[in-house]
Amino acid sequence: MPIALTAIALAATLVLGVFIGAAPLPIAGVFHALSGGLIGGDEAALTARESAILFNVRLPRVVMAALVGAALATAGAAYQAVFRNPLADPYLLGISSGASLAVTVAILFGVAAAAIPLIGFLGGVLAVAVTYIAGTSLGDRSSPVTVILAGVAVAAFANAMQQFLLQRNEESLRQVYGWMLGQLGTATWKSVLTVALPIALGVCVIVASSRSLDVLSVGDSEAASLGLNVELVRVVMVCAATLITAAAVSVSGLIGFVGIIVPHTLRLLVGPGHRLLLPLVVLVGAMFLQLADIIGRTVLAPAEVPVGVVTAAIGGPFFLFLLRRYGKSRGRS
Repeated sequence: MPIALTAIALAATLVLGVFIGAAPLPIAGVFHALSGGLIGGDEAALTARESAILFNVRLPRVVMAALVGAALATAGAAYQAVFRNPLADPYLLGISSGASLAVTVAILFGVAAAAIPLIGFLGGVLAVAVTYIAGTSLGDRSSPVTVILAGVAVAAFANAMQQFLLQRNEESLRQVYGWMLGQLGTATWKSVLTVALPIALGVCVIVASSRSLDVLSVGDSEAASLGLNVELVRVVMVCAATLITAAAVSVSGLIGFVGIIVPHTLRLLVGPGHRLLLPLVVLVGAMFLQLADIIGRTVLAPAEVPVGVVTAAIGGPFFLFLLRRYGKSRGRS
């Protein structure tokens, strides 16, 4: 029942996202166009300009927001379960830093804009690969803490390199920071189709592993005694979460806090069981980013606030709340 109600709420949010923007669209005309002329008469048909806005601007943006939101929220839930850390987020292992460095290098070398998403994707995946190899080979393989610490080191190095390059090439600051702030307004059907398959694949793998994540939550030793291959589950979850996060980052830039806010809020509402939690995370993640994008489009209309700024404005206070709550729970234990 909660999943069905959430799906209905998501559908309503997607419809709302179609109508809101700098250029108004007639309600009857939109439903006439989306239904292929079955709803409303010919007098409700959209003009050529309105039709172009609907099919080439609004719909790709709405679908992209849903995909990216679902990806980031699901990746956050997976990382929190694998590393047993409620403050973990999709950028935990250096994805954002690796992608940012790769995009910065690509922009400085004048790489075509069409290739930027692929380069960002590869940079994020490479950063996580280095993090995981370093964390499991140089530290205690049985402890996820070493992987997290390796991620901190990789992210710090990538951030330092990026800042050095930007300092030497100040003329590229605007373009790089525009990408880093998070963007959905540039979405096209081509970019949507590019990331839809990897995001769908990774999300399905994570949701299908809900039972394994429940077992893993009791601890590595206990999970192994119950017959779970802990190392295999951890590697599969990290790979799936990395795939969908890198895909999302490659087309939307850096959008923070979605992977913390959504999973943790739902965990407080429905409990820690992943069989219910993960499907809700997918739906609410898509809905949350859609609403954040709507706010970004309307709060300073006709200008737009980058969606990454909106999620940060919401997520910052929420993150402080999590830190306070987490600190109290640790103190009681």
